[in-house]
Amino acid sequence: MAISPLSGAAAIVGIGSTEFSKNSGRTELQLACEAIVAALADAGIAPSEVDGLSTFTAETNGEAIVARNCGLGELKFFSRIGYGGGAACGPVQQAAMAVATGVADVVVCYRAFNERSGERYGLGQHDRPMATTADRAAYAWMTPQGLSTPAQWVAMFARRYMHQYGATSEDFGRVAVVARKHAANNPAAWFYERPITLEDHQNSRWIAEPLHLLDCCQETDGGQALVVVSAERAKDLANKPAFIKAAAQGSGKDQHMMTSYYRPDITGIPEMGLVGRQLYSQSGLTPDDINAAILYDHFTPLVLPQLEELGFCKPGEAKDFIREGNLELGGRLPANTHGGQVGEAYLHGVNGVAEGVRLIRGTSTNQPDGVENVLVTAGTAVPTSGLILGVV
Repeated sequence: MAISPLSGAAAIVGIGSTEFSKNSGRTELQLACEAIVAALADAGIAPSEVDGLSTFTAETNGEAIVARNCGLGELKFFSRIGYGGGAACGPVQQAAMAVATGVADVVVCYRAFNERSGERYGLGQHDRPMATTADRAAYAWMTPQGLSTPAQWVAMFARRYMHQYGATSEDFGRVAVVARKHAANNPAAWFYERPITLEDHQNSRWIAEPLHLLDCCQETDGGQALVVVSAERAKDLANKPAFIKAAAQGSGKDQHMMTSYYRPDITGIPEMGLVGRQLYSQSGLTPDDINAAILYDHFTPLVLPQLEELGFCKPGEAKDFIREGNLELGGRLPANTHGGQVGEAYLHGVNGVAEGVRLIRGTSTNQPDGVENVLVTAGTAVPTSGLILGVV
C-alpha cells in the first residue's frame, strides 16, 4: 500500500486552552487569543512567526482580528471549513497541507465560543430567525414534524440502531460511564471527580427518547488552539511532536446535516467510513495498529456506529465490544481519555484533538501504555473529518 506524501510531513507541536466553564465572563475573541497564546508558548514559537490560521464555521472570530489581537505576523494562509463539529479535524488537515507544501511555516488551528453562556446549540432551531440560505431552508422540512433539536435528530438514528441490532439504552450508557470515569481523573474536565454509574445514567431524565440527559454532551464556554509545523521543524522543538500520519474529510451520498434519514440504511455513518478508509490508506495503518481513540461523543449512541465504520468491530457488534470493557484504559481501544465531550467539555471536538496530542506525548491524565497511533474523529451525522496522530 502506497503511503500518502502527506503522512508524517507535519506535526502538532503546541496545544493550549482556556478553562472549560459554563460562564467564561469574557468575549469569544479573548478566549481565542488566550488559547492561541498558550499553544504558542507550549510550542516555544513566537506569535510573530505564525503565518497561517485555520478554523471552522460557527467560529465568530475572524482570522484578521485574531492575528491583530495576538500579535501575529503577516498571514500567508487562512482557511475556514463548513459543517460545525464535523470539521473539528479539518483545520488540522488544512494546516498540514499548508506546511507540507511550503504555503505556510507555522499554522495555528483554533476554536473558541461561549456555547453555554451565549448561544446554546442544544436548543436547535427554537427562536432562531430563518436565514435565507438553502442549508437553513432545508430545516423547514424537519421542524414542523417536531425535529428541531440535535438530540431529537440523533434520537431517530439511535432508535433505528436499537431496533436493528438489539442495542439498549444501557449500551449507550456504558459509553457515558467510561467517559465520566476518565473525566473524574482530569482536573481540566468539567466533571472532575464526578464519575457516574450505569444506574445514574438510567435514572437521568429523558431528553429525547431513547436519549437520557447523561447521553448528551455538555454546553461549554472555552477556547482551544493547536500549532502545526513541518516534521523537520518539529524535531527541533522542546515537546514531543504528534505527527499527522493521516488527515481526511468525508461527506456521504445523500448527506444531510444531522438528518440523513433517506438512505437505504440509517444505522451506520457512511461519511465516517469514508474518512476511515482514507486515514488507513494515507498512513498505511490498519485498525489493529491504533492504540487509542478519541471518538466524537456529542451523543453517546453515535459512538457505536463509529467503532463499526472505523473497523474496530463489525456492524451491530459495537455494543458487545463496549460491554467487554474495550474502551477502558486496560481495554483494546482506550477511548476519550480526557472525558470526551460528555465529561470534559463540548468544544466541537478540538479539545479531543489536543487529547490525542497528549496521548502521543504520554502526558494524558489517563495515559495507556504503549501509545504510538491515536485515531481522532470529528462530528457525526454531518460531513465529517478525522486524524491519525502518532510517533515516527
